[in-house]
Order: sequence, then C-alpha cells, then structure tokens
Amino acid sequence: MKIKEVIVVEGKDDIRAVKSALDCQVIATGGSYISEETLDTIKNLNDRVGVIVLTDPDYAGKKIRNEVSKVAPGCKHAFILRDRATKKGDIGVENASSDEIIRAIKRARPELKEDEYEYGSSDLSRYGLSGFPDSKKRRIILCDILGIGYGNSKQLLKRLSGYGIKREEFERAAEEMLKRLKSDVR
Repeated sequence: MKIKEVIVVEGKDDIRAVKSALDCQVIATGGSYISEETLDTIKNLNDRVGVIVLTDPDYAGKKIRNEVSKVAPGCKHAFILRDRATKKGDIGVENASSDEIIRAIKRARPELKEDEYEYGSSDLSRYGLSGFPDSKKRRIILCDILGIGYGNSKQLLKRLSGYGIKREEFERAAEEMLKRLKSDVR
C-alpha cells in the first residue's frame, strides 16, 4: 500500500516496521526531545505533502504527538492500541504487526481545531462509556473502532469533536461496541 503523506514516528526501529508494512516516506523524531531542525522539516513536509503521526501508545508518544501538532496543524493522527504494540513488556510501534500498522494508517484522521464540542457527558453515559464499572473497557473498544486512540472520558469527548467524528459515525461505533461486549459475554 502506497501512502503519499510522510509518516512521523519516534525512532529507527519504528521506521523499519512502518517501511516493511507500507510503501511510504518516514521521518523519526529521535525520541521525545525533538530538535528545532526536525520540527521545521516536519512543518515543511506537512505543508507540501502532509504528515501522519504514528507514535507509541505511551506518555512519550503523546508528548511527541502534541509537539508535532503544534508545528503541523491539520496533520493526521494514527493510533495503535497499547496491547497491539507491546511485546515482552516493551511498548512501541516497532512491536505492532504490519496489519496493525496498515490498519492504523488507513484510519488516520486530521485533528480539527474547534472551540465547541458536539458531544457531552450524556453521550458517554448513554453507552456506559463513563461512570460504570466497565466504562474503561467500553472506551477501549469504541476508540479502537473509531481509530482515535484510547482516552479517558474527558479525552474521549475532546477526540470525538477534535477528530471530526460525526454523530452517525459515533452512534454506529457505539452500537458495534455494544455488540462486541455481548459477544465477549457468551
């Protein structure tokens, strides 16, 4: 699968994993401290061809994602769930299968800058995504279906609006989440 955007990852092992899964250009940040030169390169690449941020599902990955978003507004974000990017306790994109990397890139979404959020706590409560004993499990499943990376209740509300999730898409994903929960019980 050929990708026109440049994929932003953390390190050399991530580059190898992404390039083995996709026909694309990849740039590494070199870790959580990103040099001004690298940030300028990412900004220029975003302006010319676009970038997709695919960082590790951990604190450092989130920090890098935020830094890149500041210099590359409108860039796309791709997420791999923590359990699908972990081997022997090591968390990282380099541990994900090629299928998971492709899946994440196919579902990459641009981050939109919106002041008002379409979603509220009642949306989360209606589907048991907040305030229930299994709410975390439900959010993990829903976020995976939508391809927006796991978030707590507050983060989920921001991501639903920030990644432009339309109400119909949210409703379909929530119904799919409920189906998956029922099939797990049996």
